[in-house]
Amino acid sequence: MAYQHLLVFGALLAAVWFLGIYFWPVLILYMYKRSILSQGAGSGPIPLNTLFTWPQEIFADPLHPPASASKFMTSGVNHDTVITSGWLDLRQGALILHVPDMAGRYYSVQFTNPMNNTNFAYVGKRATGTQAGEYLITGPGWKGQAPEGMPQIASPNNAVLVLGRTLVANDSDLPAAYALASQIQLTPYAAGGSADRA
Repeated sequence: MAYQHLLVFGALLAAVWFLGIYFWPVLILYMYKRSILSQGAGSGPIPLNTLFTWPQEIFADPLHPPASASKFMTSGVNHDTVITSGWLDLRQGALILHVPDMAGRYYSVQFTNPMNNTNFAYVGKRATGTQAGEYLITGPGWKGQAPEGMPQIASPNNAVLVLGRTLVANDSDLPAAYALASQIQLTPYAAGGSADRA
């Protein structure tokens, strides 16, 4: 009898362990989404379909961020890249990502599907080069055609986490890096397609 109880307990423990591992990334991304949309990086909420470059003060001293900064947003800050982040809802329509000419500087813009915590696209030095460019971001229900010469990033999900990183070479380089990172922006794509809002 005790042996059967041990088997049931072991099976239950294994199931809880498996579910925890499976859902942990989704839970973390959900918390990250709530932090972005409710607190941002210390200067107020970041609206949907908007990119925000974290304040220079957080980069300069990540261990002592401003009191208004979200602890969740600052806990993973590194000290060699300026962070740009946002949360997309592509049910509202396609978006255009604008990136400036980085003149050889390392940068990346990462697109993550929060349903399975996988990165499905990158824009940046290693993926697309450092020249100025525009990229059409579309959801799975989008019907239309990308403008000629504009690469399309087709998301498998209408919800997308965007995380950008721009390299800072040294302390004196921070203003230049921050100015470039702040130019990584989104605008709605007003023509040439529609989103399936179902």
